[in-house]
Parts: sequence; C-alpha cells; structure tokens
Amino acid sequence: MKLVFVYWGYENAGSMLDLRGYARAARDAGHQVTIYGPPNPKFALEYSQDLTGADAVVFVVEWTTQLQYGDRLDWVRLLSAVPRERRVVIDCDGAYNDPLEFRGDYNHRTPESSRAWCAFCDSLSDKICQPTLKPLRPNVRPFLFHIYDPTWETPLDFTSKEFGMIYVGHTKFRWHGMSRMLHALEPVRESVGRIGLVGEGWDAPLEWTEWHEIRANYAVDRDYLKTLRVEALPAVPYPQVIATMSRGVFNPVIYRPLFELLGMVTCRTFETPASGTIPLFLLDPGYVREIYGEAAEALTLMGDHPGEHIRDVLQRPSHYGAIVEGIRREFAERHSPRARLNQLIEIIAQ
Repeated sequence: MKLVFVYWGYENAGSMLDLRGYARAARDAGHQVTIYGPPNPKFALEYSQDLTGADAVVFVVEWTTQLQYGDRLDWVRLLSAVPRERRVVIDCDGAYNDPLEFRGDYNHRTPESSRAWCAFCDSLSDKICQPTLKPLRPNVRPFLFHIYDPTWETPLDFTSKEFGMIYVGHTKFRWHGMSRMLHALEPVRESVGRIGLVGEGWDAPLEWTEWHEIRANYAVDRDYLKTLRVEALPAVPYPQVIATMSRGVFNPVIYRPLFELLGMVTCRTFETPASGTIPLFLLDPGYVREIYGEAAEALTLMGDHPGEHIRDVLQRPSHYGAIVEGIRREFAERHSPRARLNQLIEIIAQ
C-alpha cells in the first residue's frame, strides 16, 4: 500500500518524528509512505509529488488547512489521486469543533471560522479523526495518531545530568502550564540545579508573535524567568528533541489548555517517556491514568506541597525511573509505529 501524507512540516516543531516512524514501519511491512511536496533534505523525510499508485491520502491538519507546497492544481491532483473513501483527515489541533475557549486558549475566534474549517475538512473526507479517546463530535473517530517509537529510548541514567529540569517546546499557549510548574518548584529552587526552556520565544518574542491579535497566545513572564535563573535556549531541530530532553533529570509534560480540555495526546505524550528523563505531568490525574496507566499517577504533580514531590524526584530518580520503564514497555506494544500504522490502514479500509 502506498500512503501519501499531506502535512505542513517544520524543522523544529510538530509531528515530524511521528511521520518518520510511520515511514519506517511502512517499509518494514512492505508498504510505502511519502509526504506530498518537493524533496527537502533538511526534513529527512521522503517528500514527493508523484501520486502514481497512491492507495490513500492522509491529511494531517496541525497548523492550517493550506498546502505548504503547491496551489489549487495540487489540490486537484491530491483529490483525484484516490476516491473520497480512501482519504482521511487527522485533526491534531481540535479545530474540527464548534468554537471552544478554555483558560485563554481557543480553537476559533468566530463561529464563521469554525464553520469554514469544518466545511473544508468535510469536503476532503468523511473520515475525520482526532488524537483523543473522547471526541466531542459524533462523526469524529478517535485515533491517537502520534507514536511511541522504541528506537527513541535513551537509558535512564541520572548520574551526570546537565539540568535538573529541561523543557522542549515553543511558547504558544504554554505559559499557563509552565508558570504552574515554576511556581511549584520555587520553594525548592536551590535543589533543582539548572533549568532550561528550549524553544522559540522563551528568551525574547519573535516579531510576528507581537501582532496584536495573537500576542496573548505567546505571553511569557520573562522577568519571572530571570528571577528563577531559568535558561532560555534556542529551538533544536526535531531529530534532536529526544537527546535534548534527555539532558534533564525531569521534564514537565504540559499541554496547551485546549488540548487538556479535549483530552488530546501530542508528540510529547510519547516522546517524553522515551527520553532518558522522568516526565512530570501537570495534567488531570484521570487523563494520566487513562493514557499512561495507574502507576504513572506517582508522576503527576499535585497536592499541597508539589515542591517536595519535585525534591523527591531529584533525590530518588531511579525509583521514578522504574515507573517510566513500565510505561515504556506498555507503550512499545500499544503505541508503536507498526501498531499505529495498522490502525490507520484499518481506518482507510473501512
């Protein structure tokens, strides 16, 4: 089977590692995966505009419904390459919903924007998926999409970590979760060691994020970061994400609020346990149990004294590392590239 993914790629963000996992799993199973567009060596994925022999087209909607490469003629090629029932839309941002707003985060500013987005997705396919177990709309299929790749696994060795805490991710809608994390560790700041935030916008805002209509989406209290001696570090290319997270004893797992509301999974849901670090979840305990298992509740930052929990993680990393090992074993079976590819093929075939 030849699967063509349509995806707006970034060198330092998004689901690029996931697509690499799908491509490898497809090769191992005798299938083929390409990403629609001209060759782009920096992405380290097989980009191609050759739709010959395509069996399915999968639209991974993560930033926009626009094409990164091409024009209306490319849309014609994509839609004529396979029949409607062989097309799938994967809505990774929860945009295929009525307008939602939660803790300052939102999917659409207006009902008109929501209707236009949903109508566009409906024009592509009847098979609309979201990476959540509990979609809001009855016609949306739960499909977690993102993968856990055992080849990412890094030894859980805590003998020589550069950072006590490190976080890899950009600033969009992240300050609510990150400020909770930093306030939690403030009482034990001296026990944590170096703290690093890796990504765009932590040191200074990018010019385009200062546009009035979206400025609040990227809000960061940089004076507070300086007070806590937090190091703002530049973004890294996506192949370096796992190694970068592995530089810290623990990594906070925080989602943008909208994703919390929708119970979605993200790239970090699966990348963090594979890194040589301890994930600390600032998420609903029920969600953590459902996705990661009962034992993972011990990795959820909660209670009246979360700083003491952080201190315990730093003092007994091997104890918490054993919990991570259990998560890895289960994820390697349930969420592997091969397992996820098989799920996608089943959706295509239905």
